[in-house]
Amino acid sequence: MFKKGNQIGKQTRLGPDWPGQRCGARTRAGKPCKKPALRGKGRCQLHGGKSTGPRTEAGRARIAAAQLKHGRLTKERRAEAKRRAEVGREIRAELKDIAARAVAYGWLDPDWKDQFKD
Repeated sequence: MFKKGNQIGKQTRLGPDWPGQRCGARTRAGKPCKKPALRGKGRCQLHGGKSTGPRTEAGRARIAAAQLKHGRLTKERRAEAKRRAEVGREIRAELKDIAARAVAYGWLDPDWKDQFKD
């Protein structure tokens, strides 16, 4: 039962030999949090384990806007880069076809590209 000097608390229940999962967060001091993680979350209740995340579409949009650090990797920018790459491939293929026709008609020497190498 309870005796004088008995240590009851986190140290006896969740001491260094406790086999459960600890919270994966770091404290302000830079040390790992010692609290137990909530089941299936990986974080304790103080470090976001109880959070259910945004539930509404407006909440999700607000979180997405807060996470944006710069505009380089947005969906729109990636789609635009993909479109430009496709246009570039089409142009290069068309130029290659034009050069092949020009060589076939005798308008260009077969080794015309060697003039530009240095």
